[in-house]
Amino acid sequence: MAGGTGQVGREVVRLALDAGLDVTVLSRRPPSGTSRAHHDGARYFQADVTTGAGLAEALRGADVVIDCLEGQFGKARKNYADGGARLLAAASGAGVRKAVLLSIINCDRSAAAFYISKAAKERVYATSELETVVVRATQFHSLVAAVFHAGAKVRLIPVFKGARFQTISPSDVAFELVAEGMGEPSTERHRTRTIGGPDIRTMRELAEIWRKTTGHAGRIVEVPLPGAMGEYLRKGLNLVPSQRTGIDTFESWLAKREDSL
Repeated sequence: MAGGTGQVGREVVRLALDAGLDVTVLSRRPPSGTSRAHHDGARYFQADVTTGAGLAEALRGADVVIDCLEGQFGKARKNYADGGARLLAAASGAGVRKAVLLSIINCDRSAAAFYISKAAKERVYATSELETVVVRATQFHSLVAAVFHAGAKVRLIPVFKGARFQTISPSDVAFELVAEGMGEPSTERHRTRTIGGPDIRTMRELAEIWRKTTGHAGRIVEVPLPGAMGEYLRKGLNLVPSQRTGIDTFESWLAKREDSL
């Protein structure tokens, strides 16, 4: 498990352990035993995909690699695709048979820098010697919740004009990643599939749900979102109506999270 300490990665580790699998997590900074990112039963190795250090040891004996690594800013984003290439090369050398990558819906159709880096990493996976599966997900429930929470600090809850979302829970995404990892070998060497949340809602509808659930008294304010991300949302490139894979709605996800209240 690469990137096993983030919000999706932690869920992948938990589900894999629950399924009785032998789980190894590689991270630049492995969590302590008391951290919420640590799961008893998993083995943690210090490794760095930007340099390759520690990868061979962490991957020894692995059958499948699930990649939830992120690189949103600066050097990490610049080296994101190259890090994927190092991980795949080390996995191939260790005898791994399959690699599963978490990515973002229609990242190859956005000019946003983070999405461009995601698309570049997908292309690396498409040329790997390994069997690969790219799982593209719609935006997480936590993304819109974070936007609402940030604005509520000044009693204003921003919603992007004209934006609709099909948000999905990290646990639903993790379930699909584990299922792909455990699946039988495919006759198709490199596959891409897209998964989405159960509901398509306007951002205002999500804000109203968030405000009611959390008890925040902020005023909902509609604001324009310029640039590449605004264009991406206005075109509905974040939606996949035919693939309502997730079962955890925004409401049910909020109800499970004490820190959202």
